[in-house]
Amino acid sequence: MVLPLDPTASAFLFAENRHMPMHVGALQLFERPEGAGDDFVRRLYEDARDVSELNPLFLRRPRRSKRLGGQWIWEPDDQYDPEHHVRHSALPQPGRIRELLELCGRLHSTRLARERPLWEAHVIEGLDDGRVALYTKVHHSLMDGISAVRLIGGVLSEDPAERGMEAAWAASSLARIEARRAAARDDADDGSDGEGSDGDGGRGLLDLPVSVVRSALGISAEAAGMPAALLRTLTKGVLDQTSSISLHAPRTMFNAEITGARRFAAEDWPVERLKAVAHASGTTLNDVVLAMCSGAMRTYLNDLGELPDSSLVAMVPVGLKAKQSHLASGDGGNAVGAVMVRLATDLDDAGDRLSTIHASMQDGKDALASMTPAQIVAMSALGQTPAILTPMLKLQGVVRPPYNLIISNVPGPRDTLYWNGARLTGSYPLSIPINGMALNITCTSYDGNLAFGLTGCRRTVPHLQRLLVHLEDEVAALEKAVGVPGAA
Repeated sequence: MVLPLDPTASAFLFAENRHMPMHVGALQLFERPEGAGDDFVRRLYEDARDVSELNPLFLRRPRRSKRLGGQWIWEPDDQYDPEHHVRHSALPQPGRIRELLELCGRLHSTRLARERPLWEAHVIEGLDDGRVALYTKVHHSLMDGISAVRLIGGVLSEDPAERGMEAAWAASSLARIEARRAAARDDADDGSDGEGSDGDGGRGLLDLPVSVVRSALGISAEAAGMPAALLRTLTKGVLDQTSSISLHAPRTMFNAEITGARRFAAEDWPVERLKAVAHASGTTLNDVVLAMCSGAMRTYLNDLGELPDSSLVAMVPVGLKAKQSHLASGDGGNAVGAVMVRLATDLDDAGDRLSTIHASMQDGKDALASMTPAQIVAMSALGQTPAILTPMLKLQGVVRPPYNLIISNVPGPRDTLYWNGARLTGSYPLSIPINGMALNITCTSYDGNLAFGLTGCRRTVPHLQRLLVHLEDEVAALEKAVGVPGAA
């Protein structure tokens, strides 16, 4: 069956080039089950490769249709090659996490072949602690990063004794994934604030029908009250008070043309440790995450002699529950938007940075809460337009960047999960640097930890792994600044 691509998916294909692969990825680490034999990894790989029936989504490949005037369409691949898409790799000695992250960086650097379905999975052995890794990547036109994380995690089980589980790309996994998504929605309705989330399968920020844009600009009756919200937001942008739109961001080493080579760094921190900082300071977990990134970026750029005098600005996707938007419809769900946050990298004190970030985030969320869900989507798209169009139109150095980096915080599974008895010990996201935005920081929670995945251009962002040390240093600085008991 031939399907036309929606505008968002087409945009990712049009924007892609050899310097800017447009796929998202995930790295998962599994601990072998007790009593696993020497052939455990081989059988794991073969089970992942030889699924009984493939999910049709993973058989789609893109093609431009002459009959439809050059429009991108999806068509099924009738020559699917499982050994191309599911691969078995081994790390060189000594098999440290360093070697694993280096391999993931190289795998993440290569474009997916468009004559095939746009995904790959790599089962990786050779870690010195005996764990097994799974690196997967999926083109953003096929699936967004949040959906990819949920897809991969959705096939896992809370039962360590369960066997016969097929991989995420198997048709048999669809029912399990839908059940877990439903449970996740129930958890959110029971009190999760959704903060930092990109929402649950919400409309893409580029996928805006004319009616939505008109509504957002107050042209139709549905958008009553929007002109005032638009005016307030634009005024804040002009006055350099970031909220939903940023018109002031300093030029940094990140806002440059990138190469295709990637570097990846990853680490996790206990959620309770970060929540203690939030509780002591009267802020939120997401504020603390942003403050960690702020202090780490300040130290990193200062060490390289690249710290600008004015504060860096981050684009932060947020999910607002429908009830938080006063004009939202009553059908539940999340209103998805983006807030432009002043990271306060121009301030010396960690506590001052956290306070400034909290105020900036709150201001942005208040602005979004005054809009309808459709207006939130349109306003967020308006704020992102310069970052999207600049690399597509090759205007780096001509158009000033609207923000310096993207920082996302994605809620993940709270329970310990297993894949055919192998315990998932860590899950780390890999994202998309783009021309003019050479660093992307994405966090996801799992089993009491918050995992940071830092993806950067290998040339534009040197010594990326140093940011992990700076992040830990900033946690300690925040604990001291807000008076967390026991902090050094």
